[in-house]
Amino acid sequence: MKPEKIVYRTEATATGGRDGRAATKDGRLAVSLSIPKEFGGPGGEGTNPEQLFAAGWSACFLSAVKLAGRLNKVAVPDDATVTAKIGVGPVGVGYMFAAELVVALPGIDRATAEKLVAGAHERCPFSRATQGNIDVVLTVAEA
Repeated sequence: MKPEKIVYRTEATATGGRDGRAATKDGRLAVSLSIPKEFGGPGGEGTNPEQLFAAGWSACFLSAVKLAGRLNKVAVPDDATVTAKIGVGPVGVGYMFAAELVVALPGIDRATAEKLVAGAHERCPFSRATQGNIDVVLTVAEA
């Protein structure tokens, strides 16, 4: 499956791998990268690909929750949050992600929140890209 049309495109280039830099072509994002101690690196001030993935997925997923809210005529509160917990570990000859998306929708009952989260998971491009590829747990936080 592929998109019917591309409505947005961006570019980012990394140099130095996990211990280097990454930046978008338009200059809006430029980050230093550091290898986490858990991967045998020094840690350091830089971010890492897993943190960038978590930030991107959580932001995108919250927008998908808001879309699911509009489609279901449910007002998603301004203080709604999505926390993406991204883990990585060895499998065979490589590594693989595991993820938990924790969604807090204050003031929305659990059944409605679960419906919105399920709808968001069907629509979010990050969720669609990882579907069937990694273990993803969806958690609705207690209101």
